[in-house]
Amino acid sequence: MLLAAALSGCGGAAGNSGGPSRADGTAHPSASGTVRVAARGGTVGATGSACELPVHFDVAAHWKPRSIDAGAAASKAADGPDGDLGRSVADALMHQGPVTAACEIDAKPAGDIGFLRVWTGRPGDTDARGVLRAFVAAEDNVSEERYRTFTAGGLSGVEVDYLYTSKVLDETKKECAFAVVTPHGPVVVHLGGLDTEEHEAMLPAYELAKRTLRLN
Repeated sequence: MLLAAALSGCGGAAGNSGGPSRADGTAHPSASGTVRVAARGGTVGATGSACELPVHFDVAAHWKPRSIDAGAAASKAADGPDGDLGRSVADALMHQGPVTAACEIDAKPAGDIGFLRVWTGRPGDTDARGVLRAFVAAEDNVSEERYRTFTAGGLSGVEVDYLYTSKVLDETKKECAFAVVTPHGPVVVHLGGLDTEEHEAMLPAYELAKRTLRLN
C-alpha cells in the first residue's frame, strides 16, 4: 500500500465492479490453468504514448497508464516535512533490484484494485532471468517462486509466479512478473494486486501485455 501511494498518489480505492479486465477477451492455457486475455484498450510504450519505453504492448480496456519520473518523485519527497528521509524512502520505493519504476497502468477504471507496473534498467550483461531473480529477491518475504521462459514478438523472456507475505498486514498473496532484455536495457512488468482475488481478476490484462509485447 505504501508503494502504491508513493507511485500513484492514489486516494480511496474504487469498488470492485467486475469490469472489462475480468470478463472481456479470449481464453488461453497458462501455467496456472486457463487465463482469459483482456480486450485491448490501447497501446503503451511507443513514442508519443502515455509511457515511452524500450518496448510496447497492448493495455486492457479502461486501464489507465501514466508515466513515472523517479527522480522527480524523490525530489518532491525531499521538499516535504521529512526532507532527506523522505527522499531516501521515495528513492527506495522507486527502485527494485536492478530496475527503476517507469510506468504504472491503473486497473481501477476497469473495476479492479491494482496496477501493472513497468520497471526499466540500464543496459548490461545480465540476462532476463538474472534481472527477474534480482527483482523478486529485492521485494523480500517471497516464496514458492516458479520461473519459466516465454517468447513474444521475437523477444525471449522469463516470467515468474510467487507468493508475497506482508509483515505489516500478516497476509500472503499471489504476484507475478515477466522480464525481457532490450538494447536499451531490461524491462520488468509486474502485477500485484490488493490480494490474491484481485490479482487473479487482473491476470487477463497481464496476459494481454505479455502476449503483445514488441520491441520499439
